[in-house]
Amino acid sequence: MNGTDRRTAAACPRPAARDSLHTPVRVVDLDLDEPSGLRSPGGLGAGAPDGRVLALVRLHGHPLGLVTATGAAGHSADLRRALVDAAHRELRVPALSTATPAARPGRAGRARVPAGPVTVSVVVATHNRAGMLRSCLDSLLRNGYPRFEVIVVDNAPADDTAERLIRDRYRSRVRYLREPVAGLARAHNTGLAAATGEIVAFTDDDTLADPDWIGALARTFAEDERIGCVTGLILPAELDTPAQAALEVHGGFSKGFAARTWTLADRLADPLFPFAAGRFGSGANMAFRTAPLRALGGFDPATGTGTPARGGDDLLAFFRTLVAGHALAYVPDAIIWHRHRRTMDALPAQAFGYGAGFGAYLVAALHHEPAMLPALLRRLPRGLRYAAHRARTRPDPGGAGRRPSRRLARLELQGLLYGPLGYARSVHLVRVLARTGAGRTG
Repeated sequence: MNGTDRRTAAACPRPAARDSLHTPVRVVDLDLDEPSGLRSPGGLGAGAPDGRVLALVRLHGHPLGLVTATGAAGHSADLRRALVDAAHRELRVPALSTATPAARPGRAGRARVPAGPVTVSVVVATHNRAGMLRSCLDSLLRNGYPRFEVIVVDNAPADDTAERLIRDRYRSRVRYLREPVAGLARAHNTGLAAATGEIVAFTDDDTLADPDWIGALARTFAEDERIGCVTGLILPAELDTPAQAALEVHGGFSKGFAARTWTLADRLADPLFPFAAGRFGSGANMAFRTAPLRALGGFDPATGTGTPARGGDDLLAFFRTLVAGHALAYVPDAIIWHRHRRTMDALPAQAFGYGAGFGAYLVAALHHEPAMLPALLRRLPRGLRYAAHRARTRPDPGGAGRRPSRRLARLELQGLLYGPLGYARSVHLVRVLARTGAGRTG
């Protein structure tokens, strides 16, 4: 299944740009197997929304796509019927969904675990967001997978708030580690060094884990021993503010509802494959076989949020996994809900950081895998033309003109140009820290 869909992709409509910008959009979770009610993202409870609603539609626990409808307070049954009608109208819902419950495979597949399940270590990097961390951990600990550990890595914290949260609320269920040097890659490496599982999964403190997230990751590794990395579907947990809606329309994190598997031997239409590693997934929802990731040296500490490089640690790990001869799989059943930043003033820095991280990643990829330089040079002209075309045709989250989205696209481009310099600065900083001994993790 190299580079091909493992099952049919469903349509993925986005909420209307103008409505989602000016009117809060409630996000809900709808399984066609469950006739009663809607759920909030991450399995945190029942949803009783009114107004505009964006629903993840599932069948037997498996995600099919997104649909929208409008509900009224006190009429949740009507809203659910409207969402179900939209799902049948807009998504390719299999005919099996109309079968009687006894004839269906049911939701057993949702809780299915591999025979002799491996231990999964889940690493959550956090930085001064104890409130978000708490709800993230609550969602993780509701996972039904039988063998997993949770490791929180507190990255350059301003105080001991996160440590006290772990000690007081999760004492016997969550391990706490502190990484004093800022940088997401350093935090990930600290968690990787402490992980005891055969699989190590990573997410962030601003996420909510779906109840089957760990199980879906573990099943994918069990199905194909070639796979060295698995990424999953990332959906917005909320679209309450204009900033959250703008980020989702500008790009978001979702990679669609079709499962994919890639290897370095694939010949794809993407002009930048395998360098366009952002197509494979995002760092808020990724997992690796522990031993091969350690053999690669883990994550490059000169990349990642919190460094001058601004990002790129996840992309580099995806790329190096492929170059090392492993397959990389994207599995939409492994769902993470992301809580986008709520204020507009955060978006410019975020857009610039996306571009900077990608630019830094490209330089880091050649630093670690110099034999790939000829392949990059062959692909770069077409890849840049393709990226420029996407930036020009990107939808407008504001609904009038294209100024907001184009501004974010320009900031991404500026970040891309800065990225190589950011990586060089970060490499220098890593060397300085190594000489002084301040760069040791712990």
